[in-house]
Amino acid sequence: MTASDHARMQLRDRPEYASKPAPLTFGAEATVAEAVAAMSDRGYGSVVVTEADGVVIGVVTERDVMRRIVNAGRDAATTTLGEVMTREIRVARETDDMLDWLRIMSNERFRRLPVVDETGRIKAVFTQGDFVSYTWPDLVYQAKELTKASLARNKALWIVIGGLMLYSIAMVIVVGSL
Repeated sequence: MTASDHARMQLRDRPEYASKPAPLTFGAEATVAEAVAAMSDRGYGSVVVTEADGVVIGVVTERDVMRRIVNAGRDAATTTLGEVMTREIRVARETDDMLDWLRIMSNERFRRLPVVDETGRIKAVFTQGDFVSYTWPDLVYQAKELTKASLARNKALWIVIGGLMLYSIAMVIVVGSL
């Protein structure tokens, strides 16, 4: 295994993967009202629509409800998830590389990523927040290293500035004592 293989982290390797609560799932025949009630109870922003065997077929988000139900004047109690779900969604395998999906989600501007096992059954939903928690420590480290490099590169400038400050302080003391 190369060093770059070690650096690659699969989605299932993230600590959040094992500790994430089970995704909220419904069949396509469930009503939007049922899904919204469950989303509200659990504080979820989306529901994953699955077939009976757990295979992902779509997703309905709070934004979908706002646009496709509320704004369209539809009745949430009689409209099914299958009528309003987003069908062509991106789905990751739990063995996929974390950084690949970070890039894809950022470039394609979507916030929720259903993660499935090798049979296509839902295992977790990763959000942009999960990816931010992954990258934040690395970003802080990089900023620290860039700052150190910048300070080292400008050492002569810092010596001159420090000398001027010492000279100014000495002059204030000398002039003040006259």
